[in-house]
Amino acid sequence: MKSPRLFALLLAAPVLFVAGCAQQRPYAYAPAPPPPPYAVSPLIERATHEGFRIGATNGARDSYRGYGYQPRRDRAFHDAPGYDPGLGPYGPYRDAFRNAYLRGYDQGFRRG
Repeated sequence: MKSPRLFALLLAAPVLFVAGCAQQRPYAYAPAPPPPPYAVSPLIERATHEGFRIGATNGARDSYRGYGYQPRRDRAFHDAPGYDPGLGPYGPYRDAFRNAYLRGYDQGFRRG
C-alpha cells in the first residue's frame, strides 16, 4: 500500500501546475491609430489661397511704396474677391479670406 504522503503529493501536483498557469499576463494595448487627416472644404481652401496671395501682393506693394502698415484699409480685405457661390456660403469664405489676407499682407510687407 502506498504511503498517504505520496498519495497527497500525487493529488496536489496537478493542482500546483495548473495554479501557476492561472496568472494573468500583462496585456500591452496597441497604440490608438492617428486621427484622420483634417479635411478642408474647397470653399475654405480657395479662400485661404486667394486671401494669402492677394494679401502678400498688397503688403509687398505697400512696403515698396513706403505706405504704412494698414492691411484693413485695402479694398480686397473688405471685398474678399474670388468667391464662388457654387462652393458654399459667403460668410465662412469671407472670414477665411480675411484671416489669410492678414497673414499674407504681414509676410509681404515685412519682406517687401
